[in-house]
Amino acid sequence: MLNAAAKPLVKLVERYLPDPYIFVLLLSLLVSAAAVLWQQQSALQVLQYWGDGFWGLLSFSMQMLLVLITGFMLANTPLVKGMLDRLAKLAGSAGQAIVLVTLVSLAASWLNWGFGLVVGALFAKALAKRVKVDYRLLVASAYSGFIVWHGGLAGSIPLTIATANHFSAGQIGVIPTSDTIFAGFNLLLVAALFIAVPLVNYLMLPKAEDSVCIDPAKLRDNAYISNPSDRPADKLENSLVLGLLVGFAGLAYLVQYFVKGGGLNLNIVNFLFLFIAIVLHGTPSRLLHSLQQAIKGGAGIVIQFPFYAGIMAIMLQSGLAQSMSQWFVSFATAETLAFWSFISAGIVNIFVPSGGGQWAVQAPVMLPAALQLGADVSRVAMAVAWGDAWTNLIQPFWALPVLAIAGLKAKDIMGFCLLQLIVTGIIISLVLSFA
Repeated sequence: MLNAAAKPLVKLVERYLPDPYIFVLLLSLLVSAAAVLWQQQSALQVLQYWGDGFWGLLSFSMQMLLVLITGFMLANTPLVKGMLDRLAKLAGSAGQAIVLVTLVSLAASWLNWGFGLVVGALFAKALAKRVKVDYRLLVASAYSGFIVWHGGLAGSIPLTIATANHFSAGQIGVIPTSDTIFAGFNLLLVAALFIAVPLVNYLMLPKAEDSVCIDPAKLRDNAYISNPSDRPADKLENSLVLGLLVGFAGLAYLVQYFVKGGGLNLNIVNFLFLFIAIVLHGTPSRLLHSLQQAIKGGAGIVIQFPFYAGIMAIMLQSGLAQSMSQWFVSFATAETLAFWSFISAGIVNIFVPSGGGQWAVQAPVMLPAALQLGADVSRVAMAVAWGDAWTNLIQPFWALPVLAIAGLKAKDIMGFCLLQLIVTGIIISLVLSFA
């Protein structure tokens, strides 16, 4: 049944979903027009918001580019390649490959969202080299595991409100993660998705004649070829001692960091990937060869993230995001506020694809409403978090690193993700409303 339901969605998306760059251009125009028409902002003022905010995600853009590059370099080491290949041997059929890549991606994303994005995509490639399976669905399955990130250990909203002196502390105090990430309703929701997401992906598996498989030869990386010479510069580039000294120094810092109680964040994940890659590649020349292959997939991140920064600036500064949230809150009750918070967050996330940025927009609306209605504040906060994670399934912003690693376009996977959006939306709504 789900295979039949997925077919028209896949065809619809393949036909009408433009390249993510075109998508972000259209989104920029749509948000600008909405700010003028609904928020009564002048066109010049909206243009000012857009231009001033255009470079607001430069730091984050570099972090995301490094997620892609360092993750690729790590996976391109002989040791990690071997581990992924051995894990891929567990899948003896297309269905097993789909379920396995989904479970690995779910687990990795629950630990850390950056880790999950890279690991899922790289494992999908390893599986595609061994199993004849629809490559579009395989990569879509890897990306679908990303949905649990905001209910996991690196969720930005639950971690923010668990931090002393956060910007809403005067209203709600500090809410421990035992009431959010480790609350019964959230653990139930994560468990339900660990069952439902792999099952839905499995049931969407096309028939053999409809499958779009990929030639494993196209997934092979260019082999490293050493060109030793007597040049002092070449000797440095091929120095195992130099690479290992710097690599182990980085790992020593990480040991010290974690011993002192440091947690996973995007910078630490990138640091971890990079210095493990330096050690496992051994020589600087091997690492640089891997870097040259990795950098090819980063063009989408470089060009598109500034446009999203401009969109976010318009949404935030014009008041458009707050107006959307307030409209949903206006007809909510204590019992339904979590549901409407989830739906509104899902819509706002299309325009503000950043968990932290979205909370800054929606917290001033949702928290007073929760307090006034007597709703569960921690549940409402997690509803916003899940709404943010939910529509990432159809938001190309977060899919770019996965697509770059896999060598696909957004239209190739978003049809499958659209059906996951429908199914997971129902599950999340039910748990938030009744669990």
